[in-house]
Amino acid sequence: MAENHQSVPVATSYNDEVLQAHAELWNLTYGYLKSMALECAVKLGIPNAINRCGGAATLPDLLAVLPVPEGRKPYLPRLMRFLAASGIFTADAPASTGECANGGATATYRLTPLSRLLVDDGATDLSPFVLSQTNRYHVAAALHLPEWFKSDDAAEMPFRMANGADPWTVFSRDPEISRVFNAGMAADTRFAMDFVVTHCGDAFDGVTSLVDVAGGTGTAARAIARAFPHIKCTVLDLPSVIDSVPADGVVKYIAGDMMSSIPKADAVFLKYVFHDWDDEDCVKILKQCRKAIPESGGKVIIVDMVVGSPSKAMYYKDQVLFDLLMMVMTTGKERDEHEWRKIFMDAGFTHHKTRPVLGSMALIELYP
Repeated sequence: MAENHQSVPVATSYNDEVLQAHAELWNLTYGYLKSMALECAVKLGIPNAINRCGGAATLPDLLAVLPVPEGRKPYLPRLMRFLAASGIFTADAPASTGECANGGATATYRLTPLSRLLVDDGATDLSPFVLSQTNRYHVAAALHLPEWFKSDDAAEMPFRMANGADPWTVFSRDPEISRVFNAGMAADTRFAMDFVVTHCGDAFDGVTSLVDVAGGTGTAARAIARAFPHIKCTVLDLPSVIDSVPADGVVKYIAGDMMSSIPKADAVFLKYVFHDWDDEDCVKILKQCRKAIPESGGKVIIVDMVVGSPSKAMYYKDQVLFDLLMMVMTTGKERDEHEWRKIFMDAGFTHHKTRPVLGSMALIELYP
């Protein structure tokens, strides 16, 4: 009779590599808490509170001004310790007390370059963007990713699986999330367009009229119109978006569908549009763009990601993270240079040029 041999687990060698891997695994597993803690910091107004204290604040300073009820105040030091350990703030305390490490009351918290982007003092305020991306619809969609991969329904995406409809339909049904999302997109657009009009102004040379396609509340178009007053700017978006935007006298608003028709202009501008759509729909949009611009002197200006350009590792991580977001939210994707070139050629364009902007982003000029 054969002996019954049971497998004996091999002892793990607890060297530095294994311990580091274990720590990284924990970090990834609990990574969702970073997003939630960041959202919490924004909703409590912590960056603004530190800024109003001159850029440095102690826990008593924060407790005196933050909307935290008495019963929750003992927990704030732990949140602040986590936010500081995550690089959102810095923390320091007298070396002899060690209270910085323990989240003690004498720790002083200061803004970092990251948290300065969350202070509501102008064009660099990205706190609305954070809130637009950490809403319950986005989070629910991400939680459906494993289920979606096991499903064979080609038309279903994680967002639709979780929320019953695509993002645009869901937002149109929920006025509050629509407001939050539009405010987030406007904040991100202000930040991006400040860079574009300052550092890439030559892209608008020779342009006297421009249509901002899927331009939302008109943040990008207003930035262009103010930087280049000779350009007549128009915003095209769905009626559900345009109907809620008050006239401002700076740009003209037109309700319509970019898949069907785009108003004629010297240039068509599209920021963060194509990554929402699959290749077939992108070609449809591009063909409408081509009809809208003159054969001679016309152009399409695109602000979007080109995966792998520039080749810095930190930007590449941003790009593939956004690509995963698109997979969760839409039927679209972030594209590399080859994928961009293919949809341009399929839509009948002859040549384009690309330059990096804002680290992970790119500005593409596309010609008939």
